[in-house]
Amino acid sequence: MSILIKNGNIITATDNYVADIFIEGETIKAIGKDLNVVADEIINAAGMLVMPGGIDPHVHLDMPFMGTYSSDSYEIGTRAALYGGTTTVIDFILQKQGNSLQSALQEWQNRSNNNCVGDYSFHMAVTDFNDDTKKEIKHFIEEEGITSFKTFMAYKGALMIDDRQMIGLMEEVKKHGGLINVHATNGDMIDYLVAKHKAEGKLSPLYHYLSQPEITEAEASERFVDMASYTGCPGYIVHLTCEGALNAVRNATRRNQKIFVETCIQYLIIDASLYKREDGAKWVMSPPLREKKDQQTLWAGINQGLVQVVATDHCPFMWEQKLMGKDDFSKIPNGHPAIENRMELLFSEGVNKGKITLNKFVEVSSTNAAKIFGMFPKKGTIAVGSDADIILFNPNETHTLSAKNHHMNVDYSGYEGWEVKGKVKTVLLRGKVAIDNNECKINKGFGKFVKRNKVSQNI
Repeated sequence: MSILIKNGNIITATDNYVADIFIEGETIKAIGKDLNVVADEIINAAGMLVMPGGIDPHVHLDMPFMGTYSSDSYEIGTRAALYGGTTTVIDFILQKQGNSLQSALQEWQNRSNNNCVGDYSFHMAVTDFNDDTKKEIKHFIEEEGITSFKTFMAYKGALMIDDRQMIGLMEEVKKHGGLINVHATNGDMIDYLVAKHKAEGKLSPLYHYLSQPEITEAEASERFVDMASYTGCPGYIVHLTCEGALNAVRNATRRNQKIFVETCIQYLIIDASLYKREDGAKWVMSPPLREKKDQQTLWAGINQGLVQVVATDHCPFMWEQKLMGKDDFSKIPNGHPAIENRMELLFSEGVNKGKITLNKFVEVSSTNAAKIFGMFPKKGTIAVGSDADIILFNPNETHTLSAKNHHMNVDYSGYEGWEVKGKVKTVLLRGKVAIDNNECKINKGFGKFVKRNKVSQNI
């Protein structure tokens, strides 16, 4: 099967030009002006932006959490991602304390294998680092192609590891060419504040936010950065939200340290005032939404090269699940649906409003994640030999986000009624048309697991 995409405005992290793209099988075979080739299918992309498929390196599909499961299965979640222009996602395996990493991988494979519509990979969350776990690290990096390991500095008693375990894990991961991802908030301080607010009868969603003040994230980020500096292990802070935490990264650059930073689309465009609403539970996530001054800091951080990735931390729950915490904010499942909305919101709020360039849009929504997580140039760019993961995007089409028309399995939208300028029209995944005119053309099982290469800090 071959496809010729004609006359599109091709945008990568570095380029902006009009040309044709010839695809044969799963990969791009040629790029040029007025290509003289015979193709099984011709797509006229005149007036469209032609960009690499998005990569969302932070999603939680079918994830056990707080006695329930996130509401998007691997089939539904990866399909919704495709509708929004994201062709590859990286999900998180959660090790159960006392169990091996291999048993955690098996559990997640039982849910994901042959069920994904789009391409996917995994990070391994290490919640119990010990002598046995240590022996598994090399195997995961060199054999399984899982090269990134998540740690939690919060969720005490469930997911959190201490600094002793963190240092040990960092040294082992560095030895074998991997990367540490971190949820950087101070779990002890958060636990104290949660208990304090509950004892005072302060139980509304607002107190979820007030239990995680900026200092809890700033302090943990600084501590993580220092441990990464000491061990020399590549470090990546997930879902960074605030000025104080980004300043920890700024400080690290003064000693020539490189720390990768991810923020999420919600932290760029919505703020903590939503927690005062009656339905504030819709936006309960950790870390919580912050203040408008933090949005300004994050946009600046993107343009300064301090923030490399815009992801989602997509972890949807039905409203009925959120109501588990109607009388106690600490029982609200943490998570937010955004896997389908990320690319269009980032374009509309970022590119259209002059906050980022088109090239920066591609860089933070696709290319940097591919580079950091060992998938480039197979993923994350439009180049000869790369996977034909391509989106055709109409920059001028206006539409409204709503739970009535999204494809995520969640009965509300965090962006209900939000008018967006820019729409994903056609999506190709490994040379096959996956989405066209709001219709999915591929089935579950088409998505492939992506084995990843060792990590390079030179992006």
